[in-house]
Amino acid sequence: MSRIFRKATMADVPVIMCLIDEARAIMRSCGNVNQWIDGYPSQETIENDISNGHCYLCVEQGSGEIVASFAFIPGPEPTYKEIFEGEWLDDKPYHVVHRLASTAGSHGIFNDVMDYCMAVAGNLRIDTHRDNVIMRHVIDRYGFSYCGIIYLLNGDERLAYQKFSTC
Repeated sequence: MSRIFRKATMADVPVIMCLIDEARAIMRSCGNVNQWIDGYPSQETIENDISNGHCYLCVEQGSGEIVASFAFIPGPEPTYKEIFEGEWLDDKPYHVVHRLASTAGSHGIFNDVMDYCMAVAGNLRIDTHRDNVIMRHVIDRYGFSYCGIIYLLNGDERLAYQKFSTC
């Protein structure tokens, strides 16, 4: 079944929050207990993403089921200004993918989301928690290059990656 992408609306917030809860449970079941804690990402964060036009949904064509949500934000990302123990591949304009959450039963979501984002932007940056083994695996498998370590505004470490189109 093919998937389509659309911007989220405020009416989608309850579904997005359920996706986030499901993604958080998946992380916990895989030993990642330190990411998405203390209510992050909050409903307010998601509503801000929607208000800014940065929250997207991945929808199963035909059934209309929302299977994933993510923030797709044009750079620059403030926390990416400094990178440690490495460097970005280039300094050209880029987009960032944050807060990717999907249903447990959906497969191929990461690739579909990245294919969509690459078609729109062509230069992507993404980061993840060191303990997020699943995300690190799919990031590597999709062909992102590990670039180094960034620190969030609260000081938490994240592993940073970049991929750009060669066309």
